[in-house]
Order: sequence, then C-alpha cells, then structure tokens
Amino acid sequence: MNVDPFQETLVQRIRANLASHGDVREKRMFGGVSFMVDGQLAVAAGKDGDLLVRVDPAQYQNLLTAGGQPACMGVGRPMGEGWMNVPPEIIVDDESLAWWIAVGRTSRRT
Repeated sequence: MNVDPFQETLVQRIRANLASHGDVREKRMFGGVSFMVDGQLAVAAGKDGDLLVRVDPAQYQNLLTAGGQPACMGVGRPMGEGWMNVPPEIIVDDESLAWWIAVGRTSRRT
C-alpha cells in the first residue's frame, strides 16, 4: 500500500499492536488504512497520523474528555457518535495507542 510517512508509521504501530490477534485485515477506506478485526472495522490510520476509532455511542462524551474529537467525513459532515478521531499527539506512546485500539475493538457492533 502506498501511504504517507505519518500514516505508515501509525500503520506499523497498529499492526504491531494487533499482531497477536488472529483475524485482522487491512483495507483502504475513509482516506486511510482501516483495520478490520473479526470482520468489523475497529480503527483506521489517517493520512496525518491521526486515528479514526469506532466507539460505543454511550461512551462518546467520556471519550471526548480522554482526547478524542468528533470525526467528520469532510467539512460539515459529521460521522456521528459512533466514530471519533484521535489526534497524533494523543497517541504518541504505544500505551496510549493500545488504549484507543482497545476502545475500537470493544466498541464494534455485534
């Protein structure tokens, strides 16, 4: 896959985090590299090193206080309370990234 340098670094970090999970697929969507876990989208690496995360709408407000931001598909097109964008400065270390990936993995719709 041809990706931007910031995105490629994040993709590598996500791959390392999900390496022990059996069913992970990568797919280009939402302008980034998305990670499907057990057949459902959990997270996506954005072009600028930001992370798109699937979230439980019931936890949306709490996750805003943890550094997440409302996700949009373009100017004025919010994705709703089931999605959140996490800026690169929030996921600088692997522990923070792992926490947000866990949010995406546990928030997937059943």
